[in-house]
Amino acid sequence: MSNFHEKTEAVVEALGKVKVVPVLAIEKVEDGIKMCQILDECGLKAAEITFRTKAAEGIIKEAAKQFPELVLGAGTVLNVEDLHKAFDAGAQFAVAPGFNPVVVEEAVKNAYPFFPGFCTPSELEQIMQFGIRMVKFFPAEAAGGVKMISNVTAPYKHLGVKVMPTGGVKPENFGDYLSLPQVVCSGGTWVGKADDINSGSWDKIRSIVKDAVLLASKN
Repeated sequence: MSNFHEKTEAVVEALGKVKVVPVLAIEKVEDGIKMCQILDECGLKAAEITFRTKAAEGIIKEAAKQFPELVLGAGTVLNVEDLHKAFDAGAQFAVAPGFNPVVVEEAVKNAYPFFPGFCTPSELEQIMQFGIRMVKFFPAEAAGGVKMISNVTAPYKHLGVKVMPTGGVKPENFGDYLSLPQVVCSGGTWVGKADDINSGSWDKIRSIVKDAVLLASKN
């Protein structure tokens, strides 16, 4: 358990410096590498490669080799098989939209930093039973946004709960989320949208990434 906590704390600290974690659903490995190259060059040193596409494992494996400074995570990890694939490929953390105790137990057992999703006190309490303190709040805006996070985590502040809100967070409300002391970073679903990646709009993406870096520096 201590190894799990040490690894998790190291990742949380790194993500706390980045503040914006691009959430990426990418269909082709080469596009994933191009996206990670832009993130690396622009100074946005994190990415969540979601397992919503078949390319996710390959992207993580190649990006881990080419861009060692990036804090690479795997998103939408819904089962034990994908959990192991992600970390075998080189992921440093994994994220899920919900709380699956089977996956959480496997992650803790293997000392894989894993952030389950929650949006109710009951889910949060069940997650904390596994010793996990870093969680994803999803879908952030639809589930009540900043006020909901503030209120739902209030009874657990003394236990060191830390949150990564994802879903509906955008440049206009990013600062509101980051103003909460329990929010470490936010999922940046507006950075590297699938349509822009699929159409090869790399100049547009680069501009958005640069803006995200600037936004993070102000919060």
